[in-house]
Amino acid sequence: MSDATQHERDEIFSRRIRAGKRTYYFDVKSTKGNDFFITITESKRHRMDEAAAIKNKIFLYKEDFHKFSDALQETIGFIKSNLLPEYDFDEYARRDRDPDESEGF
Repeated sequence: MSDATQHERDEIFSRRIRAGKRTYYFDVKSTKGNDFFITITESKRHRMDEAAAIKNKIFLYKEDFHKFSDALQETIGFIKSNLLPEYDFDEYARRDRDPDESEGF
């Protein structure tokens, strides 16, 4: 298999989220057996060298999708309801939609 064919097979879907000095990547990849998994990557710029980035990666396999999704939603819901009930989380969504606003958080 050529490198180009391998690259096309691996690159199924990608979503990038920029968040200040961090960027999150959600990528769908395939295995040799045509199975699929998700990689979640956090890329954070290093304080001393803005060109360098520290990357942390999680591999999420299909058998864990529901558990992961449920736990993430439950955790976010807990923070919103119990720890920060007065906080306006929609502030970030509005800022992201407004092209005139700066990207920094």
